[in-house]
Amino acid sequence: MSEKQLDELGVSAFCESMAMMVQAGIQTEEAVGLLQSENRSGGVLERGLAEMKTLLEQGESLAGAMEKTGIFPDYALRMIRAGEDTGRLENVLFRLGRYYAEQKALSDRLRSAVTYPAAMLVLIIAVLSVMLTIVLPTFRAVYDRLTGSLAASSYAYIHWAGVFCTAALVVMALLAIALLGGLILWKNGKRDAVIAVLERSPRCRSILRTNALFRFTSAVSTFLASGEMQDEAVLESIPMTGSAALEEKLNGLARRMEEGHSIAQAAYEEELFEPVYGRMLLAGERSGKLEDVLERLTQLLEEDSRQQVDRLVEIVGPALSGVLMVTIGLTLISVMLPLIGMMNAIG
Repeated sequence: MSEKQLDELGVSAFCESMAMMVQAGIQTEEAVGLLQSENRSGGVLERGLAEMKTLLEQGESLAGAMEKTGIFPDYALRMIRAGEDTGRLENVLFRLGRYYAEQKALSDRLRSAVTYPAAMLVLIIAVLSVMLTIVLPTFRAVYDRLTGSLAASSYAYIHWAGVFCTAALVVMALLAIALLGGLILWKNGKRDAVIAVLERSPRCRSILRTNALFRFTSAVSTFLASGEMQDEAVLESIPMTGSAALEEKLNGLARRMEEGHSIAQAAYEEELFEPVYGRMLLAGERSGKLEDVLERLTQLLEEDSRQQVDRLVEIVGPALSGVLMVTIGLTLISVMLPLIGMMNAIG
């Protein structure tokens, strides 16, 4: 069994390729063999495909063979097992391919949203450090060699420039430490603690909620495509959100469904989505196109999430650039004003 799992892009590629082969009428063991012959990278997927081919030839189901390789996530295994049991394997594979592709795109977008501010923080800290250790001390040494009131008046400018740079450096360093600490906690499985801090900001809270709803609707859509009942699909999808706050509302949704409400009616009464999305879901259920509407709703939430992240980056990036420019500008003015005064006095 492999110790390393496939990433989201690898799972998406596998599911999409398998779906197209199953759609073409190719048996699963033959499809896996074809994928193995095309994949000669020697990586995790090739080893997993080789193991799967052997297991499938021995009579193992596709989900069972995938599980024994240890390279596929539990969610994909549950979906494919349900698809095999209900005869909807092709549909489930296509849905899983899109689901993991969307998850990969979301992860990349969030990573880029963190990378740019992090790079700006490093740049600002480097510039401020140069200002405090090289630029200001150099001008201070020049003025120390001068005498008279003109030289004395210059000390105030240099002093306040040093205070301002020091304060800005401390703030930027604290932000960098907070960002680094958050990343370490996130990598070490302490995501709930990081999310709890981020949710104190209204803008971050909105982004996190939209992302969680996107994951929920995508999971529900895939579960329904696999033949699961609505109540089971909702219960299975709740852990996919990764948001404790949203899970409480989703548990309320599940309770309403236990009382006999449909998923669309329960979601509308719980105000799970914005009113327009809630009415869209109700209309889809009444017209017998609930799965199609859920898929469309997932796309809308994914687009909304992308726009919110982009807007946040558009705010944070210029704000950090502004801090850098203001700090450099004030520092240069503080060291140039005495020189201008000297030139005026001389000439």
